[in-house]
Amino acid sequence: MPSYPQPSFEDKICPPEALAGRIAALPRPLVFTNGCFDILHRGHVTYLAQARALGASLVVGLNTDASVRRQGKGDDRPINGEANRAAVLAALESVSLVTWFDSDTPAGLIETVRPDVLVKGGDWSIERIVGAAETLARGGEVHSIPFLFDTSTTATLGKIRASEGRS
Repeated sequence: MPSYPQPSFEDKICPPEALAGRIAALPRPLVFTNGCFDILHRGHVTYLAQARALGASLVVGLNTDASVRRQGKGDDRPINGEANRAAVLAALESVSLVTWFDSDTPAGLIETVRPDVLVKGGDWSIERIVGAAETLARGGEVHSIPFLFDTSTTATLGKIRASEGRS
C-alpha cells in the first residue's frame, strides 16, 4: 500500500501553546477572527476571504466542541468535531493559521495573538466584539463585516432535519 504525505494545510493547525512562535513568523498586518465554523458554507468562506483581505495573514480562533455546546446552539452541536473543523478551515487559501480556545469568549486568545485587525461578522456591532477595546487601544482596527449571503449552519441543519421525514 502506498504511503501518502500529510497534506501541507495540516501544518496551519497550531495548538494555543505554540502560537507565539508561529505568529511571529506571519506577515503583518495580522487579522484575527473566531467562531464555530461547524458546517462550512458560502457565507463562512466569503467572510473569511473578506477578513483576510484586510491584512497579510489571517488567524482563526476556533471554539472547541465544549465551547460550542455552552453556546446553546443545540444538543447535537457541533456536528463536526474540532479537529475536523480545524482541518477544513486550514485547507482554505484565505486562512494562514488555525488555533482554538475552550473558554466562553476568545478574550485570552486575542490578547495572545494581539492582532492588528480584529474582525467579526455583521451580526456583531463593534461595541460587542470581544477584544475590540484592547485592539483599538493598541492602535489596531476592528471591523464588523456585513453578510453577503443569507446562510447559516443552523438554517442548513433545519433544512436537513425537515427533509428527514421525506422518502
